[in-house]
Amino acid sequence: MGIHGRAPVTSKTSTGTTVRVGAALGAILLLLTACGGQRSDSNGAASAEPTECEVTADARLSIATGNTTGVYYTLGGAYAEAISRATDGKLKATAAETSASLQNIQQLVAGTHQIAFSLADTAADAVNGTASFSEKQPIAALTRLYPNYTQVIARTDAGINTIADMRGKRVSTGAPNSGTEVIANRMLEAAGLSPADVQAQRTELGKTVEGMKDGSIDAMFWSGGLPTSGITDLIVSRRDQVKFIDVTDTLDRLKEINPIYEQGVIPAATYQTPADVPTVVVPNVLLVKDDMDGNTACVLTKALYEHKDDLVKANKAAEGIVLETAGETEPVPLHPGAKKALDELGAAR
Repeated sequence: MGIHGRAPVTSKTSTGTTVRVGAALGAILLLLTACGGQRSDSNGAASAEPTECEVTADARLSIATGNTTGVYYTLGGAYAEAISRATDGKLKATAAETSASLQNIQQLVAGTHQIAFSLADTAADAVNGTASFSEKQPIAALTRLYPNYTQVIARTDAGINTIADMRGKRVSTGAPNSGTEVIANRMLEAAGLSPADVQAQRTELGKTVEGMKDGSIDAMFWSGGLPTSGITDLIVSRRDQVKFIDVTDTLDRLKEINPIYEQGVIPAATYQTPADVPTVVVPNVLLVKDDMDGNTACVLTKALYEHKDDLVKANKAAEGIVLETAGETEPVPLHPGAKKALDELGAAR
């Protein structure tokens, strides 16, 4: 059995391999206890209900983000600093580089990290036990974050004007176990292709950008906030050699998988493109285990909003983190501690 009598959790990677993420090591259990990862009620049963928005014990927290050229990592670092300031150093958080959404959830459940950034579609798969997850995952949300924009770019000499044109081409579908890979594969299927119909390059953003620059990659998918530094680098350095692809013709099929997908626009000013780029957007969510101590969850949520200006300084994508939509995390349940924080902050309910 896993921690607190819960059966070990299993999940499947994007390649179909089953990964056991069961009982955490004793050191991780001690860490979670130190940061208030679990409290007990009068009967000794686990409880995540908050009593006050305050922490008293010193602890270290790891935040699962993404690769170093993406928005998750940048904002994760700023959020880590905000947590330290909000708790006078009692909670010391660090941003960990990862492959992003899918891996983040797997490692959050395993206890490797205590906080995780994720795309909402991957998080929905996790709580429903569908797609890459063989069973329902014990996660909860602290808040809805900014939207991610699907940024699909092709080299101008590759003969690619639509996703359907990617057949047989060398296409970066994102890092393994990333949210980008999830949406890339879904978009390929929505366009009448399978991932096997392209020469999939499962690489992180930094290597993908280099491949686009040197011509070893014909097209790429990226799901991230605006602006993403790696995409800025690519567009600035190869402006006449690359172009954005309109992918909104896949939206209806994507909505059949998950209604959370929406149409959006990458403003021309973002990357100094000739015109706005229509695209598909999906919200991000900030996740914890569903049994995290309620007081800790409350403090973590408040820290995000009370220090939002610092996150915006790190990356403008954080401007999209707003109280008006903070509680809109369905089907991922809002953690009780987060609900307390949002209520006290006056979030729309």
